[in-house]
Amino acid sequence: MKRARKVSDAVAAEMLMQICSLKTKSMSLFTPLSNIPLSSSRSFIRVISGQTHNCSSDGIPKSISLLTEKNTSLRLMGEKNLTQVVSELTNELTSHIGDSEKISAILEANNSFLIRSYCKGSAFFELLERLGSWPQLALEVFNWRRKQAVDSGIPMLSEEYSKGITIAGRAKNVNLALELFTDAVNQGIKRSCIFNALMAAYMYNGLAEKSQSLFRDLKREPTCSPTIVTYNILISIFGRLMLVDHMEATFREIQELNLSPNLSTYNNLIAGYVTAWMWDEMEKTFWRMEAGPVKPNVDTHLLMLRGYAHSNKLEKMEKAYELVKDHVNTKEIPLIRAMICAYCKSSDTDRIRKIEALLKLIPENEYRPWLNVLLIRVYAQEDMMEGMENSINEAFEHRTSVTTVHVMRSIIASYFRSSAVDRLAKFVKQAESASWRVCRSLYHCKMVMYGSQNRLEEMENVLDEMENFNIDPSKKTFIIMCKAYIKFDQRYKLERLLGLMCKHGFEIPLEVSPF
Repeated sequence: MKRARKVSDAVAAEMLMQICSLKTKSMSLFTPLSNIPLSSSRSFIRVISGQTHNCSSDGIPKSISLLTEKNTSLRLMGEKNLTQVVSELTNELTSHIGDSEKISAILEANNSFLIRSYCKGSAFFELLERLGSWPQLALEVFNWRRKQAVDSGIPMLSEEYSKGITIAGRAKNVNLALELFTDAVNQGIKRSCIFNALMAAYMYNGLAEKSQSLFRDLKREPTCSPTIVTYNILISIFGRLMLVDHMEATFREIQELNLSPNLSTYNNLIAGYVTAWMWDEMEKTFWRMEAGPVKPNVDTHLLMLRGYAHSNKLEKMEKAYELVKDHVNTKEIPLIRAMICAYCKSSDTDRIRKIEALLKLIPENEYRPWLNVLLIRVYAQEDMMEGMENSINEAFEHRTSVTTVHVMRSIIASYFRSSAVDRLAKFVKQAESASWRVCRSLYHCKMVMYGSQNRLEEMENVLDEMENFNIDPSKKTFIIMCKAYIKFDQRYKLERLLGLMCKHGFEIPLEVSPF
């Protein structure tokens, strides 16, 4: 009896090892019981049904319990190794960008790890995910896998084709994305994920019409149909094009088909409303999320923060910022700039302090000309001379050219209110050399300030500066000079100037007439 039990346990253990082994030629994990020899299958059935006496206290045979513990331990170790090895492999590949031969050699050396050792190429997928910041390199790695499918006889899965199409789209290689899609279809792999990947590739490259055409093709397919991912792509396309009616109609179709909207669905809707500057609809969608089963995530709050910044709703913007502050400060520099822009356009009494706090979060290599110009204007409006001139000098260093009159007038007004004529004169020379927008107001301000300080000769020289830039004197130009001559009792110069005014056909106002 004892011997029989030992034989039964041995057969069962052997059977388990055969089924769990990935290297056996006679069977795999997916071998059905009907293909297992009858004598072995009976022993196996007795073991898994607990019909042996060699069982643990919870009814599980000790042989299976030990194997389970061992396999679990190996699996956890394998997961750890997967992450660690893929990370090292990513570093190795990225250090040889541009060297195709070296990259190929690295991949060949890790062939077994990437393709053979993990179910459905989990290591390979993990590697492609990590190479997301290097689309061309990821494409090179994917093409290697594509070649391996032919050389090794291990065919590509629908998930691999989908990933490859996505990478090709990100690398702006639409022709390759279409080639991979066609290859998958020719291989008999018609899956929704393949259609979705190509639709997304078209969307990413601004080919909205082709994406919509592919959607219509998918709806006609007998073997597969659109998924919620498909509709999410459509919503994103319509949102980017500001076709709000189409976007909302797509969302209604989702509900009619009893598909469950997910986080991407709502985030794409909100993004579409932000693009179209439909702030009320943006907020309604957000409230719908908060009240429903699909709750907002970080991306949702980032979208709301952008929307509030663009709509100049400072209080709501600041509340949204507090929810994702740590994330924004380290990873969302464009959002920081959007917030600064909102403060620049506001009448917030504490806006300078808030702006400067946000400016500290922007790296030096993230210079943006439009933001520089906004800062010049806001410092000028606040009569903060040092901040204004620092921003002006930064613009000169980066060869940023200011071409808008309202910015120039803000600078002029700031110098005028501070009675800083010499600093204004220096700025005018720099602006002329840097091809900034020069206007008559710039020179009139200099003349007024020189005239008020009895620096009449310098005031007169401004006329020559205006002539150099083909700016003709106006009636206001002469009146500014007349008032200065009257103030400092320069009657002779006043009479000459009045004659010049008559020559130009200007009527002499009573307030500057000596008679």
